Amino acid sequence: MTIKEKLYNRCLEFIDERLTTVNNTISDIQNALQSETKSSAGDKHETGRAMLQLEREKAGHQLAEIEKQQQILQKINVESKHQKVTLGAVVKTTEANYFIAISAGKIEVETDSYFAISAATPIAQLLVSKRVNDTVRFRETEFKIIEIL
Repeated sequence: MTIKEKLYNRCLEFIDERLTTVNNTISDIQNALQSETKSSAGDKHETGRAMLQLEREKAGHQLAEIEKQQQILQKINVESKHQKVTLGAVVKTTEANYFIAISAGKIEVETDSYFAISAATPIAQLLVSKRVNDTVRFRETEFKIIEIL
C-alpha cells in the first residue's frame, strides 16, 4: 500500500469516526426530546426543548460538513501521480509533509508525519499549482517542495 493510500484510508477512518459521533449525538437528542414530559413548570420544559432543538440543529450542520468532506475524498484518485500540487497530492517539503484532502490533522505513516489539510486552508492555497523545487513562504518561514506524490 502506498503512502497516499494509507493517508487516504486514515482520512476515511477520521470521517467515519466523526460520522459515528454525530449520529450518536443526534440519536441521544432524539431520545431526550421524546422522553421529555410536560411538567408543571412549563417555561422550564420549553427552555429544555429549545436547547435540545438547538443541539439537534448544530449536529445537523456537523453532519452536512461531514458529507462535504466525504464528497471531497471521493474526488481523489489515490493512484494518480501529480506534477504540481493539487487535490489528492502528497507534498513533501523541507518543513513538513502534507496531504491535500480534508482537514484531518496529523497522521503518522511509517516513520513520517503528514498533515492532512483541506485545499481551502491558507498553507494549501500557497502550495496549489507549485512544483518540485518551488519555494513557498508561510508565516515568516520559507520552505522548498522536495517531492509531490
